[in-house]
Amino acid sequence: MIASVSGEVIDIALDHAVVECAGVGYRVLATPPTLGTLTRGEHVRLLTAMVVREDSMTLYGFTDPDARELFGLLQTVSGVGPRLAMSTLAVLEPDRLRRALADSDVKALTSVPGIGKRVAERLTVELRDKVGPAAAVAGGVSAGPAGSTGDQVTEALVGLGFTENAASQAVAAALAEAPDADSSTLLRTALATLGPRR
Repeated sequence: MIASVSGEVIDIALDHAVVECAGVGYRVLATPPTLGTLTRGEHVRLLTAMVVREDSMTLYGFTDPDARELFGLLQTVSGVGPRLAMSTLAVLEPDRLRRALADSDVKALTSVPGIGKRVAERLTVELRDKVGPAAAVAGGVSAGPAGSTGDQVTEALVGLGFTENAASQAVAAALAEAPDADSSTLLRTALATLGPRR
């Protein structure tokens, strides 16, 4: 089991980064907020969760242990796999997710593409007693190093599986409503517009 990777960031794509460790490049899938904190050429340490399937071994990366813990916890619920767990963490920061689960906030959970009312209810029933109290919510996600906030959110949506055209339209609509919104707010608003990925 690979629990963390530490090395130079040699590539950042829409849904993953490549981190070189001792001459080996590891492809690590991550949420848009996590990818936004990385810079090519800089040293990084990411906590990882390794998911092994018959046809693949995939690393998922996190900057904080709370997010990694929630990633694993979400997958204990029937119908929630690694991709849906990552989408959930892309929309709801760990503190907000813990609060939604503890308070049985189905509305917040259904704002995640792919989570319908039934899955949201299952999540709250099965996990509300397993999550600790949420800490005070920190500030929003800061914008990444390059490109406008709108461009970054569009790329993030494409990374989550939406078409570039649909993502661009959703971001444009979100920006029209709130021109000064930060990337985190824009992402949530655009995801609410798009609904579950087809």
